[in-house]
Amino acid sequence: QSTWGRTFWNPTMSSPVLSRVRSVQSVTRFASSFSVCEAPSSLHQFRYERRYQGKVKGIILDWAGTTLDCGVYSPAVVFIDVFKKFGVNITMEEAREPMGQHKKVHIQKITEMDSVRAKWRQVHNREPNSEDVDAMFRDFQPMQIAVLDQYSALITGCAQTVQKFQRDGILIGSTTGFTKAMVDVLHTAAVKQGYRPDNTVAADMVPAARPYPYMVWKNAIDLSISPIEAIVKVDDTMDGIHEGTNAGCWTVGLAKTGNYIGLNEAEIAALPKAEYNRKLAAAYEKLARAGAHYVIDDITGLPAVVDHINARLARGDRP
Repeated sequence: QSTWGRTFWNPTMSSPVLSRVRSVQSVTRFASSFSVCEAPSSLHQFRYERRYQGKVKGIILDWAGTTLDCGVYSPAVVFIDVFKKFGVNITMEEAREPMGQHKKVHIQKITEMDSVRAKWRQVHNREPNSEDVDAMFRDFQPMQIAVLDQYSALITGCAQTVQKFQRDGILIGSTTGFTKAMVDVLHTAAVKQGYRPDNTVAADMVPAARPYPYMVWKNAIDLSISPIEAIVKVDDTMDGIHEGTNAGCWTVGLAKTGNYIGLNEAEIAALPKAEYNRKLAAAYEKLARAGAHYVIDDITGLPAVVDHINARLARGDRP
């Protein structure tokens, strides 16, 4: 009788021992040194899995609202201006709603809002179409690049937090809804302030941007990080969280400094406490509903989260 492929487990040893044996005689000799020898019918009731139990190797950060530009003003104000250039006045809330996606997709999503379509019909006597989206995106690009420096201040604690991770051997990648030409401007400004990610992937460097996982995966390839469970994706938008969960990594949402409160640090500090708490709770709720494994105020809370993830990984947990 062939016994090829049976699994024997010695519970006194630290790990399962796998052996392939060709005959009953060899099985008997092999099994005599083990305290347990399970029959194939019993073995078929179990599944043995390989799990990563190391530490976090890489953190992939968003840009606006996560590392710099608290409140994500730079794209929001330009979306308003580019629609105004086409005769349509959109609100800040309408400009912010699709935040996190490729900026061309973002413009398209704005044109799909019922409120914006109604305004467009009043001005142009027709619905907005793909040619309008193309035209607005052509105008948007130089307009966005022109104002990025004005909104490039690092969020308080960003540089120190990232530098500590890098000293500990954790690699820092980044993803964004900006194009490469745009993020290059932000990268230059960030380096001057002490934040230098080890890798940057822009929305136009992959087949499809958020919520698809390709920017995360490209960071993993560029930085030679494996497995995906060793990566933490950090973002302030729902689409940025979806990007991370779709990639298969841990995700952390940032509620205070991002798009859903939509205020810079001085404006946040000036808010009445009750209003601040209401806005913060709403931001937490959105990011949690998006599927974030953790939601915190800002990037300075990330080290404690990474410590917690490391403890979970050591237990064999997965995202």
